[in-house]
Amino acid sequence: MTPLGLGDPLRLGPYRLLGVLGEGGMGKVYVGRDASGTVAAVKVLRPELAHDQNLTHRFLREAHTAQAVKSSGVARVLGAQLEGGRPWIASEFLSGPTLEQAVGAHGPFDETGVRVLAAALATTLSDIHTAGLVHRDLKPANIVLTSKGPRIIDFGIARPEHGLTLTTTGQVPVTPGFGAPEQVLGHRVGPAADVFSLGAVLVYAAGGRPAYTGSHVATVQYTVVHGEPDLTAVPPSLQPLIAPCLFKEPAQRPVPAQISTAFAPPRGAQRVWQRGRVAEVIKHHETQTKQYTTVVGSERRSGASRRRFLAGLGAGGALLAAGGGTTAWWMLRDDFPPAGDAPPAKLIKDPSSGNYYDNKPPRPFWGPLKVAATDSPAPLVLRDVVIFASADGGLTARKITDGTEKWALPDIDATARYVAVGRTQFAAVDGKGNLHIHDASTSERLWSVSLGVTRVLASDGSTVYAATADDNLRAVDRTSHKNRWPAPTAYVAPIGKTAEAAAADGYLVVSCEDGTVFAFNSRTGKKAWDLTGQNKGTAFAPLIADETVYLGGNDLIACRLSDGEEVWKALGTWGPPILEGDYVLSVDGGGEWSTYDQRPVRFSAGTGDEDSDWYAAPEGDDAPMAAPLIQGHSMWLVEGGDTKGVTALNKDTGDRAWTYKPERGGTWRMAAAGNRVFLLNGGEAVAMPVF
Repeated sequence: MTPLGLGDPLRLGPYRLLGVLGEGGMGKVYVGRDASGTVAAVKVLRPELAHDQNLTHRFLREAHTAQAVKSSGVARVLGAQLEGGRPWIASEFLSGPTLEQAVGAHGPFDETGVRVLAAALATTLSDIHTAGLVHRDLKPANIVLTSKGPRIIDFGIARPEHGLTLTTTGQVPVTPGFGAPEQVLGHRVGPAADVFSLGAVLVYAAGGRPAYTGSHVATVQYTVVHGEPDLTAVPPSLQPLIAPCLFKEPAQRPVPAQISTAFAPPRGAQRVWQRGRVAEVIKHHETQTKQYTTVVGSERRSGASRRRFLAGLGAGGALLAAGGGTTAWWMLRDDFPPAGDAPPAKLIKDPSSGNYYDNKPPRPFWGPLKVAATDSPAPLVLRDVVIFASADGGLTARKITDGTEKWALPDIDATARYVAVGRTQFAAVDGKGNLHIHDASTSERLWSVSLGVTRVLASDGSTVYAATADDNLRAVDRTSHKNRWPAPTAYVAPIGKTAEAAAADGYLVVSCEDGTVFAFNSRTGKKAWDLTGQNKGTAFAPLIADETVYLGGNDLIACRLSDGEEVWKALGTWGPPILEGDYVLSVDGGGEWSTYDQRPVRFSAGTGDEDSDWYAAPEGDDAPMAAPLIQGHSMWLVEGGDTKGVTALNKDTGDRAWTYKPERGGTWRMAAAGNRVFLLNGGEAVAMPVF
C-alpha cells in the first residue's frame, strides 16, 4: 500500500481514492471508500491502454460477467464505469488468503477440509454454469478462503458456454496444469472444463502439490493432454472421488451436482472455516479489514484518518493486498500477457544441408555495443528488455528490438545476481544487501526487504530464494514480502556468492563450488538430501524437470528430486544441462572417463540413453563448461580451442551453421527469447537472429 502520486485520480465514481494497492502491466489497483464508508478495491486501466476499444470492452466485461452470476460463492462486483475515457471496476474486499497461499503456508487440507472445499466449489460452479457461463481459469490463486467459505474470483476470461477457447494473439492462455485438455488443444470448451480444473485444485488442496508438474510449460501441457495426473500425495479415500474429474474426455467427467453429493462432508463440517490455523489467518484478515474500515468511516473528515489508514495498510498491507478481491489478482497475475512485451523477431533462413562451420554469421539485430560490465552475469530477458550489468555500474536494461537503453539502476550490486520473478518482475540486491523486486519493463521498485543478501539464488514465481551474510537461506514470499521459513533457517555455509540454484516442483536445489549439492523442501525449508563431490571448483546450475534434477560436473547425473536417488548417470565431466523436449543436452568437457570428444551430447531425459541419431562435431580443446542455448531451430554453443566464439548449430541435426567470433577476449554469457539471442563478451552486448 502506497500513497497516491502525481497523475493518480482523487476520485472514481462514488469512490474517494485513499492509496495504491498494487500495479501491474495492465493498470493500477486503488483502495477507495464511498460515502457510506464501504471500502473497495478499484481497478483502473492504464491511460495508454484505454484507447484500445477491444481491451476496454474486455476490461468492463469482467465486471458484467461477474454480476451475471447470482451466487454467494463468487466475489461481488460493486460497480463499473467508463469515466473520462478510463474504465474502472470496483469490487469488495475478501478477507482471507487464497487457497494457494493457505496450502503453501500451512500444508494440505485434511480429508474433511477437502470435502467441504469440494462441495462448496462445486455448488458455486453450478451457479456459474446456470448463468450460462464457464469460468475457464479455476485454480488455487483464484479461490479466496473466507470465514463463510471459499469464494471464486477473477472472471477476466469467463465466456458464454457456447464460446470457443481464447487462443488468438493477446488473449489469456490456459493456466498450465489446471486447464482441461480441450483448453490446451484449443477445442470448444464447456462446463466440463471447469470440472477438470476443480479436480486439479482438489489434488493441490489434498496433497500440497499440483496434479501435473514440470519445469517447462510445454511439458506440463503435454502431460495434461497425454499423461496421467499424479495422485500419490492425495489420501487414498479421496482418490476415487477426484480422479473422475480429471478424465480426458469431457463427457466422462461428473457434473458439479454429482461432485457436491460425492464429497458431502460430515454434519457440521462447514464450520471448518472457523477453526484451525487457516481459520486464524482468516480471522486476522477480517480484524485488520474491520479496523481500517472503522477508522475511515468514523474519522472521514480528519486528515489523520487518511494517514492512519495508509499507515495501517503499510504495516499490514500484505493482508489487505492478498485479500483485495478479484481486482488485485487479475491485475497483478503473471499469466496475463503484459503490455509492452516485444513481438518475436522474424526467423532467418535455415541452412538445409552440409557443414556450415566456415559460413559467416548473419548481421546482428543490434550491436556490438560496449555497454556491459566485463564480469556481468548472464543477461536476463523479460518483457521488452534485456537486463545485464552495466559498464557504468549497477544494472542496465536495453530494448530487445534496437538495443537502446530503457533504464538504469546504478545502486544494484550485479555480482549478487538477479533472477526473474514470474514473467514481469525481477529480484536484485543493492550494495547494502537489501532485496528489491522491480518491474522489468519500467524498473519501478515494487517492494523491498532488508535481509543482508549476498546472492539471489532462484525464484519459483511465488517465492524468491537468497543466501544471506549469516550463512543462511531465506525464502521471501512474493505476496507477504516476509521470510516463509521459521527461524533458524537451514544452515548452509558453503553457498557463498558463487552458488547456482533452481527452484521448481516444491524443491530448491543449490549447487556449491565445493562440489556439494543441497536440496530443500521449498515449503518448509528442511533439507531433503545432499550430494558431495559433484563439481571441481565450479558451481553448475541444476536443471529441474518432471520431479527429476539433472546435475552437470563430475558425471552427468539424473536424480529423483524428492530424495536424491540416482536415476541414471553418464560418466565423464559435463557442463550444466538444458532440456530440449524429451532430451537433456550437455557439453562433454573431456576427462578420464569421457568418450564424447568434448562435444554436445543429447540424452533421453528419462533413461539417460544417448540419442545416436543426433551428432555434433567436437568443439576442440579446452571447451568451456557452459550450458547450450536453444532458440528457434538453432542451438548456440560457447566454443573452445582456437575458435573462441559462439557457434550456431541446427538443433535437430547437429550441423554447424556459423561461428560468431569476438572482437576482444572475455567470458561469454548468453540468453535468448523472442527469436533473438543476446551475447555478452568483453564488455560488449550484441543481439543475433536465429533460424
